[in-house]
Amino acid sequence: MSEVINALSVFWIWSMQHLMLINILLSIMIIFFQRRDPQSTWTWLLALYAIPLFGILIYLLLGQDYRKSKMFRVKQADDQMKYPVLTQERLLQEYGKAEDEALTRDYGDLIMYNLRAGSSVLTIDNTVEIFTDGSRKFADLTAEIRRAKRFIHIQYYIIKNDFLFRGIAEELKKKAAEGVEVRVLCDGMGGRFMPAGYWNKLRKCGIKVGIFFPPTLGRINLRINYRNHRKIVVIDGEIGYVGGFNIGKEYVDQSRYFGHWRDTHLKIRGGAVASLEQRFALDWNYATHENLFKNRKYQNIPSVFPGRPEEAERRPIGIQIVTSGPDSSLERIRDNYIELFNKAKDHIYITTPYFIPDNATLSALIIAAKSGVDVRLMIPCKPDHPFVYWATTSWAGTLLQAGGKVFTYQDGFLHSKTVMVDGNAACVGTANMDIRSFKLNFEVNATIFDPFITGKLERQFTGDIERHCREILPEEYEERNLFMRFREQLSRLFSPLL
Repeated sequence: MSEVINALSVFWIWSMQHLMLINILLSIMIIFFQRRDPQSTWTWLLALYAIPLFGILIYLLLGQDYRKSKMFRVKQADDQMKYPVLTQERLLQEYGKAEDEALTRDYGDLIMYNLRAGSSVLTIDNTVEIFTDGSRKFADLTAEIRRAKRFIHIQYYIIKNDFLFRGIAEELKKKAAEGVEVRVLCDGMGGRFMPAGYWNKLRKCGIKVGIFFPPTLGRINLRINYRNHRKIVVIDGEIGYVGGFNIGKEYVDQSRYFGHWRDTHLKIRGGAVASLEQRFALDWNYATHENLFKNRKYQNIPSVFPGRPEEAERRPIGIQIVTSGPDSSLERIRDNYIELFNKAKDHIYITTPYFIPDNATLSALIIAAKSGVDVRLMIPCKPDHPFVYWATTSWAGTLLQAGGKVFTYQDGFLHSKTVMVDGNAACVGTANMDIRSFKLNFEVNATIFDPFITGKLERQFTGDIERHCREILPEEYEERNLFMRFREQLSRLFSPLL
């Protein structure tokens, strides 16, 4: 033991003696060998020199760039999607010429961008059910698990070892015993408190388990900065879930601190489910090296366009599943938001727990607000991560000063990630309105082109404003005390790292 202490002591002395040299070498690497935006570069340099030793440790944990453009590419997936993408591109160009095609007339360029940038096929044969309450969402999920006949694919950023997951796991064990194929994928960071022994028990029951970026040294994860933040469930290729709820007791209102958990999750039937399954398969392949694209039963090709639902009473809804992450050179979800903001003529409604926009996103919102568009932002009234929350209130103040309106949700904790524009288009998914979701996290959103569903989301938004929110007025924001200003500015300074 004494030898270990002596070795650590020697290393500490050496590090302190060569601290400036280490900082210079890291600075050279950050500036010349990593393709970062200038704002992020300056922030990392500030961290290295303002808090020298601690800054180095933060960089080693959070600053490493694992971006690889082909990180998650699977040839079978590329080959499979090539035909529907090319076919839809041609059809979109043809339908875009027709004046009665409102979808392609109003949002055709956005649809085309999502298609070309991320192979996001538009399907318009979908039905959507909206959940804002965790208990209802998980009760519905459990019921669908019980009805599963072929396979169940579950992916969550956070899975906690509490009563909620244990109840779901019991249902999964029963289905596995019936011969249903069950796969559970969890992020290494989000599932860090789940005992390894519990995963092994599930494996012994016939459930396949995958960990995305698992810890390498106990609970230490050198890829902590890259988190698979997606929440996807696909059952039998017919039903899909996507949205903000993770699996843990706080998501069903069982946390004293958070109280009621306000979130948004979608249940989808139709062609968009195939797009969710393809996203799950890519992540599963990377985490477990089991290539699901070799088995056709998991890979229903989305109906390209313009499919119609078979049931006459079902309302067809247009959806594109848009994904982004550090494996891509494009920030597709961020770009999708910006294009929606640019198209707004009447209003933009946003709910997000974290509001730390990059320059392009903030500029789009400021331009919209100053152009007369009613821009409304809803954020929580309490933090789950203090520095992130203080940065959020700082950037919300910038939007407020530009003419936007800011509301804090008072009835518990707001975790919903939604954007609604003009009552015609909406985004619901896992991506927050922050730099981390745009650049570093693996995210998935459903972009919905439908006035009926968008209208329902907007009525929920305005209902929350009327019943559960408090508006922050510009004069109130300007009167905040010196301590609040200091902590906001300090957190804002490190926004690119949060």
